[in-house]
Amino acid sequence: MELRLQDLNVVVTDGKALVQDLSLDVGDGEVVGLVGPNGSGKSTALRCVYRALRPTSGTVRVGPDDLAALPARRGAQLVAALTQDGSVGLDFTVEEVVALGRAPHLRGNQALSARERALCERALERLDLTHLAGRGILTLSGGERQRVLLARALVQEPRILVLDEPTNHLDVRHQVEILSSLRGAGLTVLVVLHDLNLAAAACDRLGVLSQGRLVASGTPAEVLTEDLVTDVFGVRATVVEHPLTGDPQLLYALTPTPH
Repeated sequence: MELRLQDLNVVVTDGKALVQDLSLDVGDGEVVGLVGPNGSGKSTALRCVYRALRPTSGTVRVGPDDLAALPARRGAQLVAALTQDGSVGLDFTVEEVVALGRAPHLRGNQALSARERALCERALERLDLTHLAGRGILTLSGGERQRVLLARALVQEPRILVLDEPTNHLDVRHQVEILSSLRGAGLTVLVVLHDLNLAAAACDRLGVLSQGRLVASGTPAEVLTEDLVTDVFGVRATVVEHPLTGDPQLLYALTPTPH
């Protein structure tokens, strides 16, 4: 299912524009990354997609539909999100939290079907969580909790997956495993990443935001140029080709550029 952000604007009460005229298409089954400095509008744009924030103007479309016009239950069946916050207030077990991903598909206290229980088990296995199934989520490390919340999102069986810094708190192994699995998930994915090298490896295309505006869009090789990294991120970097994958990779100089 295609995701389209059309002329999206978010203006807060003091008149500051957090997102300005943002238009971005994510094709069916495509992984598109949003990158940019802190405060560039990445997370704000994602909040509009998973309906935590209503844009001042503009439209988010899922397939042919205006997402804002869909009932909340239908929207939750189509779009799942892993947010930066990732807080869980009550100490549910891991398997209980993952099962909550089925909520948009159930009515009241309807029990999980055998198919849904198997779906939860597969998600736990896929994200290396089976051994933690009976643990309270509040006893987990940040990285373990992040994987639980991603499992919950996958169990939701969305058509579109929105991820805000999904590799936060994860060790290198789980970063690579989670990001490499995105392309094979059959989902339309919009993901915010701070690590440009991970973004280049995981994403089909990148959108670069600066001060709320989209300043570049294209494949990682098209977007991640030395000039752009200097102009947008304020650092010097040399772009090299990854010896195994051919993806662009950045080697940073630990001297910031003058402003």
